Amino acid sequence: MTHNIYVYILLSGLVSYMIRVLPLTLIRRPITNTWFRSFLYYVPYATLAVMTFPAILYAAESPWAGLAALIAGGVLGLKGRSLPEVAAVCCVTVFLLELILVHS
Repeated sequence: MTHNIYVYILLSGLVSYMIRVLPLTLIRRPITNTWFRSFLYYVPYATLAVMTFPAILYAAESPWAGLAALIAGGVLGLKGRSLPEVAAVCCVTVFLLELILVHS
């Protein structure tokens, strides 16, 4: 059983290393393709969204409270409010909905 763990660690390290090394060795010139440059620009944002979205919904006891906080934060963010203000409204939204939905 422990032998498999070492194989998994070795393979994950190898894959992680190759992901970082291959672009450096294969792409030597500046990237001029506008579609590919645009794709690379949005990769970090998409990755962050994929990792964060489930955590938003399931961090609270009720996924509905997380969804309501996500919607409230999205609306305030689109209106140009500051990050501390958006975070505070999201926290208050989750707190109040948890009181209503879970503890009623």
